Amino acid sequence: MNRYFIVYKPYNMISQFVSPYEHKLLGDLEFDFPQGTHAIGRLDEESEGLLILSTDKRLTGFLMHPEKKHKRTYNVLVKNIVAQETINKLQKGVDILIKKKGDYTTLPCEVKRIDKPEINFMADSHFTEYVPHCWLQFVLTEGKNRQIRKMCKAVNHTCKRLIRSSIEDLNLGNMKPGEVKEMQMEELFRLLKLDLKE
Repeated sequence: MNRYFIVYKPYNMISQFVSPYEHKLLGDLEFDFPQGTHAIGRLDEESEGLLILSTDKRLTGFLMHPEKKHKRTYNVLVKNIVAQETINKLQKGVDILIKKKGDYTTLPCEVKRIDKPEINFMADSHFTEYVPHCWLQFVLTEGKNRQIRKMCKAVNHTCKRLIRSSIEDLNLGNMKPGEVKEMQMEELFRLLKLDLKE
């Protein structure tokens, strides 16, 4: 029987169980995952937040296929104040460089200024809130490698902290960095808006 987990992936950990390099890995979390567990999608080492793990090999295809436009929400700490004109550019799509593929224009997305996230997002002491700075919320339906960081760079801003807070209706809630929760398939698929009959 397949098993399903959600994790608040901490900063400075890669979304893998095995690596030839010296990194903090998912296996370093204080949880006994069953054999065959793998991450569905990834967050880069410097990013944190919601990550789905499962032994269900179908789930990657359900969520990550290019035709599946699942909404992913990110809270992003950006150095300096971002003007509304710049936010408008981000919403419409900006040109970024994709490794081995060249220039790419991001799809239209939702971007807005938000207040500082709730306290559970601030549990890690590795970050400085630069002055001036602002928090933005991005809602994307695509997930190119380091996309938000590249989008910020394209409009001359630096992404200093990036937290994925939700995928569709599945969200971190009050989870803290390193925390793991096991979920039932029916509840997970409902929150992700996936069809059990697929």
